[in-house]
Amino acid sequence: MGNIERENMMQPPLENVSSVLVFTLSGLNETLENRFVFFSLTALFYPLMVLCNVVVIFTIISQKTLHEPMYAFIFNLCINALYGTAGFYPKFMHDLLAEDHIISYVGCMIQIFVIYTSVLCDLTTLTVMAYDRYVAICRPLEYHSIMTNQRVLECILFCWLLPCFCMFVLIVLTARLTLCGSTIEKLYCEIWAVAKLSCFSTTVNNVFGYIVIVTYFAHAVLIYCSYIQLIRKCLKSIEVRQKFMQTCMPHLLSLFILLIALFFDVLYSRYGSKNVPQGVRNFMAMELLLIPPILNPFIYGLNLTTIRQEILRLFFKKQVRISE
Repeated sequence: MGNIERENMMQPPLENVSSVLVFTLSGLNETLENRFVFFSLTALFYPLMVLCNVVVIFTIISQKTLHEPMYAFIFNLCINALYGTAGFYPKFMHDLLAEDHIISYVGCMIQIFVIYTSVLCDLTTLTVMAYDRYVAICRPLEYHSIMTNQRVLECILFCWLLPCFCMFVLIVLTARLTLCGSTIEKLYCEIWAVAKLSCFSTTVNNVFGYIVIVTYFAHAVLIYCSYIQLIRKCLKSIEVRQKFMQTCMPHLLSLFILLIALFFDVLYSRYGSKNVPQGVRNFMAMELLLIPPILNPFIYGLNLTTIRQEILRLFFKKQVRISE
């Protein structure tokens, strides 16, 4: 018996095995008394957001005059908004009515993948749009030879494949961690919140996380360089200035909104304090999934004359047919 016990003690312990099968989302714990109000507001907001994005998507698909590179990227932004919010709002609405706010380990990883590939896809799409505007305004004669259908398709694939690769690697690195807790202090699963539950070092995760940050900082540099060239061009021509105001200002507004929302999310994830009221923390956590998805279709649908005219034309055509 002594030999058997000695052999068992000498065997190495199992590593990288997590006993956590379910996570608890504690973001709603302090706001349960208002959950029916939040459910009602969400039940109004989510369908409205879906409708606005679908209207822009349908308009771009159905109108041949909008089959241009810039509108293809706007189409991609709207598709991405539907994709990203689908990873949050159905689960959030369920949690508002449920007593226990839990999510399975696999469900948590899927939610992380969907939400954060959507955020990174937004950033990549806005970067590609900045390049598109640079070519359209600074090199107008070469625009159609540069932004061919194949190039546009390659850009859209890049907008999706890079975020998917980054998040896939981060999730694989996170899945190998042994976890010593199961409570996520947020409304939804988030990669850093799960990594913080690790029993051991997360150095590898942090290193790859910084690589992703540097990659998207390079996106920001590209956007900055594009707009420096655009502004220089605007100073030389009133016509170019008008084109800049019409097509670039909506892009800059979308970019600004996304960066502010991302800033709040990073601030909350890295430095969130329990001294901050739960409602404020929840707003900071939700801003990425609340503001950009609803504002982007309004920004492009109302500010860009071409899309606005096509939407009105579609709407009034249907009204005329109904009245007939």
